[in-house]
Amino acid sequence: MSEQLAKELQLEEENAAFPEVVAAAEGPFITGENIDTSSDLMLAQMLQMEFDKEYDAQLRREEKKINGDSKVSISFENYRKVHPYDSDSSEDEVDWQDTRHDPYRADKPTTTPRRGFIGKGKDITTKHDEVVCGRKNTARMENFAPEFQVGDGIGMDLKLSNQVFNALKQHAYSEERRSARLHEKKEHSTAEKAVDPKTRLLLYKMVNSGMLETITGCISTGKESVVFHAYGGNATEDKVIPPECAIKVFKTTLNEFKNRDKYIKDDYRFKDRFSKLNPRKIIRMWAEKEMHNLTRMQNAGIPCPQVVILKKHVLVMSFIGQDQVPAPKLKDVTLSSEDMKKAYYQILNMMQQLYRECNLVHADLSEYNMLWHDGKVWLIDVSQSVEPTHPHGLEFLFRDCRNVSQFFQKGGVAEALNERELFNAVSGLNITADNEVDFQAEIEALEKMNEDHVQNHGKKLSTFSSEGDPPIYDE
Repeated sequence: MSEQLAKELQLEEENAAFPEVVAAAEGPFITGENIDTSSDLMLAQMLQMEFDKEYDAQLRREEKKINGDSKVSISFENYRKVHPYDSDSSEDEVDWQDTRHDPYRADKPTTTPRRGFIGKGKDITTKHDEVVCGRKNTARMENFAPEFQVGDGIGMDLKLSNQVFNALKQHAYSEERRSARLHEKKEHSTAEKAVDPKTRLLLYKMVNSGMLETITGCISTGKESVVFHAYGGNATEDKVIPPECAIKVFKTTLNEFKNRDKYIKDDYRFKDRFSKLNPRKIIRMWAEKEMHNLTRMQNAGIPCPQVVILKKHVLVMSFIGQDQVPAPKLKDVTLSSEDMKKAYYQILNMMQQLYRECNLVHADLSEYNMLWHDGKVWLIDVSQSVEPTHPHGLEFLFRDCRNVSQFFQKGGVAEALNERELFNAVSGLNITADNEVDFQAEIEALEKMNEDHVQNHGKKLSTFSSEGDPPIYDE
């Protein structure tokens, strides 16, 4: 009885001291009959909940005011005060997963009437409306190629102007074409030290057939070809395979051949075939041209690589060098005065043999295309060699003579002839001109005379007059 009496007295004292609490309990915060409003904690939680709702509503208004129609929005989500005792879900808060949709598409498909606009008065909207066109342009980006990354615009009402969309569309088409070109170049061309799949298949077949034992690696790269070293395989009845071979793979890219067609289109041996072939097959003809030129030089006894076999644009030759080490170029080797003099007379004799016996002009003769091996000079890279009756044959010969003469004069060979004397010694022509300009003019006149003869008679016969055979220079 004493405990019950004590509780009743405490309640009477609290009611007498805080009468406003009872009045507050009867106010608008009462949401149910079972809520005990006599507790101070409950009243405090109810007041805090109402304050949090007002605070969150103010944050939403600030967000809407700041963001507006901007594509980039800010959020005060981290500053909202959601009370843990609030079991009722707010009508303003929605679940993102329930409202996730494509913002580029309208919720209900709308069709533009035949008249081209909708609405009346100030609310009229035409098909050229900036907002409508912007959303349509954004939706059209889905039609771009899959390789063209357009990003993810979910949740953003993007509007692209016609100018921006047309620029993106043109860029997408350009990227698609560039990707196709890169793929074609990778599949059908050789570049630097790599080979394309078709060339790799040709090399595999040579190794599998036993012609080559193994391919060791790349030994040289140039503007028009890549050279690999290989060990020879088993010899056959009609073909002798040297112990070491050089595989010359002509690059199938067209960049290096655009300005070199003059070496082959006017060569009567390939002139008829040149006009009937596409550019890539012309490269095979370039390899065939080197094979025929090397065969002529080999039959004349000129030191040069021996041809083993030709497969499309892959030419297999004997290797000039030893133990995978290629012979040095004449520009890289240091020779004594005697060896330099010996090399000069040997090159002079080879140029005469090339012109008189092989009926060829190297057309790119220099210290870069001559190797020093076993105490003598070897000629390489004769794919551009032409016959003297070529429309530019004598010009090429004069250029070769200039290169050879300048190299050996700088090397200290006192007996080295100048380019005009060397030209007459090689060709057997007796062109007497005091200066280089008149000398070249007479060369062009001879070439024009020969070209007129070809057009009149249809035969490639030399009309160059010479006084006997050219003198043979010997050490």
